[in-house]
Amino acid sequence: MSISETASRNHEELWPDYKSRAMQTDPEFIELFDNFAFDEVISYGNLDTRTRVMMILGSTIACQAPGEYKMMVNAALNVGVTPIEVKEILYQSVPYVGIAKVVDFIYITNEIFSERKINPSLEGQSTTTTETRYEKGLAVQKEIFGDRIDKMYKDSPPDQIHIQKYLSANCFGDYYTRTGLDIKTRELLTLSMLIALGGTEPQIKGHIQGNINVGNDKKTQLSLMTQLLPYVGYPRTLNAIRCLNEVITE
Repeated sequence: MSISETASRNHEELWPDYKSRAMQTDPEFIELFDNFAFDEVISYGNLDTRTRVMMILGSTIACQAPGEYKMMVNAALNVGVTPIEVKEILYQSVPYVGIAKVVDFIYITNEIFSERKINPSLEGQSTTTTETRYEKGLAVQKEIFGDRIDKMYKDSPPDQIHIQKYLSANCFGDYYTRTGLDIKTRELLTLSMLIALGGTEPQIKGHIQGNINVGNDKKTQLSLMTQLLPYVGYPRTLNAIRCLNEVITE
């Protein structure tokens, strides 16, 4: 077996002149993986290179894979993802993955930026204030999920209404309203993180519909799930595809 020309070209696009240590110690495995991930899988779907890399980058945070995350940050910067976009992917992961799992990735990112002569302190992207975050977050929620949000508030037990308010003000008001990534990208990114986390099928279904509502059709979402396969494995990918087929019936 040898690495195909297509796989080599796609790998080189992400990491020019990269010398793999694993190629020296585990050449048979690298040939198997690279031909699959960088030829077969990449050839499927409608995601452009930048979008594909951003989605995989988000999944590595949820997978808690710092080694692969470092590789994908460099790949992202190599294919034109901006430093602000990299940071916004990180910040977007916090309400879904949790700061305990994200904070080390922030430090890793800052180290990579410094190595590449990029100032880690970037221009702020927030568009809300303490006074407006709830109102603007609720508006974004309704833009993505429609009347379902009113029902969630109505059906919430009184002692749990604070969670609905947190979702509106924090998850959406603090994060989704930021510039740096548009709503379609943020919603697709959220889906990639939920898939990588595993055990989040109810939320995956909700965000599949949210993606449809903001313009990410079934083909785009299936493309995302396919591109994540080499990084998150078959069980999580198959569970996500099952959710996709249940939400968007043919």
